[in-house]
Formats: sequence, C-alpha cells, structure tokens
Amino acid sequence: MEKQRLQKYLASSGIDSRRKCEQLILEGKVEVNGKTVLELGTKIDPEIDEVKYNGKIVKPEEEKVYILLNKPIGYVTTVKEQFGRDKIMDLVKVNKRLVPVGRLDMYTSGAIILTNDGEFVNKLTHPKNEVTKTYNVTVAGKIKEEEIKKLEKGIEIEGGYVTKPAEVKILKIDEQKNISRIQIIIHEGKNRQIRKMCKAINKKVLALHRSKIGNIGVKDLKVGTWRYLTKKEVESLKN
Repeated sequence: MEKQRLQKYLASSGIDSRRKCEQLILEGKVEVNGKTVLELGTKIDPEIDEVKYNGKIVKPEEEKVYILLNKPIGYVTTVKEQFGRDKIMDLVKVNKRLVPVGRLDMYTSGAIILTNDGEFVNKLTHPKNEVTKTYNVTVAGKIKEEEIKKLEKGIEIEGGYVTKPAEVKILKIDEQKNISRIQIIIHEGKNRQIRKMCKAINKKVLALHRSKIGNIGVKDLKVGTWRYLTKKEVESLKN
C-alpha cells in the first residue's frame, strides 16, 4: 500500500480533522511502532506500521457516517466535557467515534454535522472552500439599512479581523417588542463570528439559530433530534 502522511491517516480513521490531528502529533499524543512522533511530515504504511493515539491502536473506519443534528440551546459541541455540561454527543447515540464539523456555541441552536470522516471535516472547515452557513438572528432594537450594508460589505470585529462580504436581509422588525430578525449568510467561520458582527454595529443578540450548512437545513428536524445525511447531500457538501 502507498505510504500516507500520519495526520491524514489519523483523520481518515475518525480521530479528528486533519488540522486537529496535526496538533495532536505536535503534542506528542501519537506513536508509530512504539515511538512518539513529533514530525508532521512523517509517512506511514497502514499495512505494516502500528499507529497509536493516547495509547490505543488506530484503525481506519471502514464505514463513514454523516449525521445532521438540530442542536438545542445549552449543549456544547465538544467530544469531551470537563465541566459536566450537556454535550451534543449525549444526543447522538451511535456506535461510532464521531467529531463535530466546526462549532456552535452553547447558546446557539441549529444545524451541526457530526462524522467519523476526518477528510470531510477538513474539507468543510477549510476557509478556501467557503461552505455557506445561514443564520437567523434576533437582535434588540430596530436595525437600520446602513447597519445591514456594513454587515454585507464586511466589518471589523474583535481582534482586528475584517469579515468577508455576507448576504444579509431583514426578516421582520417588531416595533412593539423592539426587536429585529435578520438572516445572515457567511462563507467563513470565525469563533462566535455572528455575535461579534452584531456587536460591531452595537446590536445585542437575543437569539441565534443556524438554519443551514450549505443547502442542507434543519427546518424539518425537531430541536434535539438528528438524522443521517443522504449520499446526495454528502456529495453536495464535498463539491
């Protein structure tokens, strides 16, 4: 069998995304034939070499699984949770080692994908692939057209980062309740980006829901429930 990079082998075995696997190697958590490997350029022969992560032998997952979850508020998107909080893995009961594709913060609901395909995770989260994410946002106050244009054009958020152009539209303005509902479609995924974008125009986020990843939405999926992605849906995300 042709040799392959260690991080790619780990990712294809469902450990995590390729970038995360690179970090695991640098942290000294991976062994090849009994020796800790710290070099990212290391190549292995899967038929000959024995690879261990945290002391356990790593073997490729033969069956790839892709799951869409409509995440409830109050759940964290981590595989392991040290503070005793509810995690999305508690909602998805399958006999596979899954990892989330990207993140949603604890107080954001909506679409998140879980899989054991590390290459798929890498493809969907890599900035160059610009997979769209659609958010429905409720903010305090009446939003103005000039504020919408700022979000559409790209706006500087915390840390000095300027967001890429976004698609933004007003869904509803409720003057009686003094709130506005808007839809924001972005092609990137900085940490808590939507909340930071709204903060940059002095709008407090009251509710945040990710309705779609690419063209796959959770409109027909009850909060807290999940389903397998179809082969066609997986291919649409890959392409």
